[in-house]
Amino acid sequence: MLQPKKTKYRRQQKGKMKGNAQRGNQLAFGSFGIKAMEECWMTGSQIEAARQAIVRYMKREGQLWIRVFPDKPITKKPAEVRMGKGKGAPEGFVACISPGRIIMEAEGVPLEVAKEALRLGAQKLPITTKFIVRRDFDESI
Repeated sequence: MLQPKKTKYRRQQKGKMKGNAQRGNQLAFGSFGIKAMEECWMTGSQIEAARQAIVRYMKREGQLWIRVFPDKPITKKPAEVRMGKGKGAPEGFVACISPGRIIMEAEGVPLEVAKEALRLGAQKLPITTKFIVRRDFDESI
């Protein structure tokens, strides 16, 4: 599962997810990608499930880039514990996703294969996404 090797602090504040993605909102590596349409906290297991679905459909041809990484620690208190007594223990890590953020990119497969593979991967994610193609993509290849 994706998680950082080391963090500066064990716990982090929730923060606000407002506005659109300012970074990571353009295709940088591949010709095809899936773009987030709403905000969410995405766990490492959700990202891994999407990756497996995409790679399996592409039959390990082409290349896949994961553009998000879960680096925010999430805490949770045990069940049936009274209020107070401090913040809970870290339970896992999430990636903060804003609208417009590119989640995954693919390259080296035909348009139809990439479209279906990324659609299958997007089904594993907790948000609505949009399939995008590089502006200067040439279909004759």
